[in-house]
Amino acid sequence: MTEALQHTTVLLEEAVDALLGGAGPEPSGTFVDATFGRGGHSRRILLRLGPEGRLVAFDKDPEAIAEATRINDARFSIRHEGFRHLGELPAGSAAGVLMDLGVSSPQIDSPERGFSFRFDGPLDMRMDTTRGESVAQWLATAEVQQIAEVIRDYGEERFAGPIAKAIVARREERGPVATTGELASLVAGTVKTREQGQNPATRTFQALRIFINAELEELQQALEASLSVLQPGGRLAVISFHSLEDRIVKQFIARHSKEVYDRRAPFAVPQAMKLVALDRIKPSAAEVAGNPRSRSAIMRVAERTEVPA
Repeated sequence: MTEALQHTTVLLEEAVDALLGGAGPEPSGTFVDATFGRGGHSRRILLRLGPEGRLVAFDKDPEAIAEATRINDARFSIRHEGFRHLGELPAGSAAGVLMDLGVSSPQIDSPERGFSFRFDGPLDMRMDTTRGESVAQWLATAEVQQIAEVIRDYGEERFAGPIAKAIVARREERGPVATTGELASLVAGTVKTREQGQNPATRTFQALRIFINAELEELQQALEASLSVLQPGGRLAVISFHSLEDRIVKQFIARHSKEVYDRRAPFAVPQAMKLVALDRIKPSAAEVAGNPRSRSAIMRVAERTEVPA
C-alpha cells in the first residue's frame, strides 16, 4: 500500500466530546472505540483520558491492527475482531462506546482493496482480508435474483435488475467480473441515468461492500451489545454515512428511549427505557469544505439510563 495515503477523521472533536462529555476531567473509566480504523478517534481519546483510564478498540482490518501497534500506551489495547464482538466485554464495564461506521480513506484509496471504482484493482472489498470470500468470488457463482436483491436492498439502486442480468451475462460470455474497473464499466453501460455528480457505479459498489462484510447485521448486533456493556450514564456515539446505517441507529435509539408496556398485562410496571437520546450532530461547513467525504456523516448520541435494581 502506498505510504502517502492519509485518513482524515470525521467529527473528531465532536465525537470525543460526545463520548467523554459526562465523564468529567481526566476520565478514569474504560472506553471503547469499536471501529479503530486508522486511529484518529483513539489517539484523541487517549490524550483526554486520565492515567487510570482505559481504551479498548476493535477492528477486523489487518492494516488497522498494524496501525494500532504504533500506539505505545499501556492504557490502550485492540482486538482483531469486528465490533459484533462488543458483547464479549464484561457487562456494565464501559463508560462510553464510539462507533464510526465509515470506510477509511486508505481503504478506499488502495486499489488492491477493491473498494473504489476510481482505481482499477482486484474486486475484493473485504474489511478483513484474512477470511471470507471476496466480492469477485461471490459474483462468480451468485444467481441473478441474489445479485439483484443485494444491489436493490443495500444500494437502493432502481436499476438493480438490469445490473444483475448484465453481470451474469458477462460471466457466461467472457468469465466472471474480476476487477473494479470491469464492474464499474459494466454498470455504467447499464445505468443510463444517474443523479448529477454521482458515478453510475456508486450505489452498486456500496451495496456489494455492505453485503460482503455483513455491515448492517454487524451494526445491529453491536448496538444491542452496547446496552449490556455500557454502565449507567455511559455514552453511545455512532457516526453513520448513509441512510441505511443512520435509519438503524435512529430507530435503535428511539426504541430504547421510551418505556415499554406489555399490552397483555396493562397494570404491570412498564419496562424502563434504556437510553436517553442526547444529540444529532453533522459536520460543520468548514469540515465539509476541508474533507468532502464527511458531507454525509451524521452522529447520534445517547446515554445509558440507570439500570433498575
